[in-house]
Amino acid sequence: MRLDHVSYAVSNSELGSTVNRLGTLLGSTFRDGGVHPRFGTRNFVLPLAGGSYVEVVAPLDHPATDSAPFGKAVKARAEEGGGWLGWVVGVDDITLWEQRLGRPAAQGHRVRPDGFDLRWKQLGVLDLMADPQLPYFLAWEVAADQRPGAGADGGPAFERLEISGDRTQVLGWIGGSPDHDPLEEVKVDWIDAEEPGVVAVHFRCAAGSVRID
Repeated sequence: MRLDHVSYAVSNSELGSTVNRLGTLLGSTFRDGGVHPRFGTRNFVLPLAGGSYVEVVAPLDHPATDSAPFGKAVKARAEEGGGWLGWVVGVDDITLWEQRLGRPAAQGHRVRPDGFDLRWKQLGVLDLMADPQLPYFLAWEVAADQRPGAGADGGPAFERLEISGDRTQVLGWIGGSPDHDPLEEVKVDWIDAEEPGVVAVHFRCAAGSVRID
């Protein structure tokens, strides 16, 4: 279990300016990730040292944003003014989580601008919408060197998350226990804010530590 990525949602009209702003803050350039046809969204990604990544994602004018859970989540966050949508836990075998939660994972894919068809399965987006402190789960169906977190080349690295929420509740959702705490692998500062969810993400960059809220 690992931090796969963090997602920042904005409107489609603000996608370009947000990608440029975050890229400037982190001292790196985002890559065009392409369109998620099943979800009605598109994204730009920035690989981080260690294999995780940052995603800036926006809803398109597409029916899937009113039907697919991820499209609905992105659209709702964008309409609230944009910001951190959530965090995503990477797992090797999604069937374990399907059995535990009692429902199937959703198939996701997008074709990158270079033509590669990136495929994965994800589970728990509806739960994220209901309780934004919770991560959702993702299992890649492509080789590690093709995933969005590959090829950081000494760029920024993830440091820690600031999450407004309850660590014990999140630990129970992930499936950990006091004897086996998977959150030890993901550094989190638990804070008390008005709304639950990801409040800020800290990155280690060439110029020092950068906090993005």
